[in-house]
Amino acid sequence: MDPGRFDRWGGLVQGDAPFVVAGPCSAESRVQVLETARALKRLGIGFFRAGVWKPRTRPGGFEGAGEPALQWLYEAGRETGMKMGTEVASPYHVEAALSAGLDFVWLGARTTANPFLVQEISAALSGSSVPVFVKNPVNPDTGLWSGAIERLCNSGVSMIAAVHRGVTSYVPMLYRNDPHWQMAIDMRVRFPRLPMLCDPSHIAGDRKYIEEISRKAMDLDFDGLFIESHISPSEALSDARQQLSPEGLSVLLSGIHARRPDCVNGEYQESMEQLRAKIDEIDDALVSLLAERMKISGKIGEYKSKNNISILQGGRWDSVMARVLEAASGYGLDAGFVQDVFNRIHRASIECQENRE
Repeated sequence: MDPGRFDRWGGLVQGDAPFVVAGPCSAESRVQVLETARALKRLGIGFFRAGVWKPRTRPGGFEGAGEPALQWLYEAGRETGMKMGTEVASPYHVEAALSAGLDFVWLGARTTANPFLVQEISAALSGSSVPVFVKNPVNPDTGLWSGAIERLCNSGVSMIAAVHRGVTSYVPMLYRNDPHWQMAIDMRVRFPRLPMLCDPSHIAGDRKYIEEISRKAMDLDFDGLFIESHISPSEALSDARQQLSPEGLSVLLSGIHARRPDCVNGEYQESMEQLRAKIDEIDDALVSLLAERMKISGKIGEYKSKNNISILQGGRWDSVMARVLEAASGYGLDAGFVQDVFNRIHRASIECQENRE
């Protein structure tokens, strides 16, 4: 697939306003859907999202209102003029949503992680003109994410957007999900014209963190937000803690602005050219130094081999890392970043030494 085939939907971001898809986690009742849609319409929101079928980790919880809720969404769309969409996890869901007149659908994180299911859904959407939003899989696998987008493209789906919702963390952390921003950055590099939205609700897990996550997304050149908003969040039947009221969403959006990809200001352009030229010089120097370091590692490997010395020497590396981290601290560099870089250099050095045996 040509990674440049997307046009970011002709530019979702207009001026400083991010593109926003908003609505409750679940469509719970006709009244709840209509009241939430009316409130979000007053904010200028054009795309309304609500789950109809809710995949629960364990049975017994609220699993969505099911197919009857599609009519509530259709009615809300007719009244407000908003585009209505829901999550689909099977070809049956696709058929039901499109037959009910919904305007867009999205693939959830658990669905994206299953290529067989994505292929079936792609076939069901074949030739469809409805926008399809694709959330990243629950695990940090960019291949699964891009593969889902490629399957949809190959089925003739013409409007696709990616939605970054973080990944499952196996250690305690501040947020519900690990933001793992690098995953979204990698996707933007691979598909530079693919619309990219952030789902701060699922990353945060708590509404008090949604603003900081949304700001971070805008700083990283996301096109907009895929966010949960409920007319009465405290009464929500699912994910109550992470949903904003329409009033809360209004406050959030008033302080969030999309970043511009470039600037025509002459002083800005001149300054950026000078700084980027300096970055290029530093990058060239880094590559040269890394090449020299690998040569020396190769020579070390030769001496170890001749003298029957083991390649991996943990004590030596521990002392190297301690020295490097102390120096990094003096420069104000992040210890985790420096450790990641030097661990990768160490692995490459070991491989280089192995090749000299």
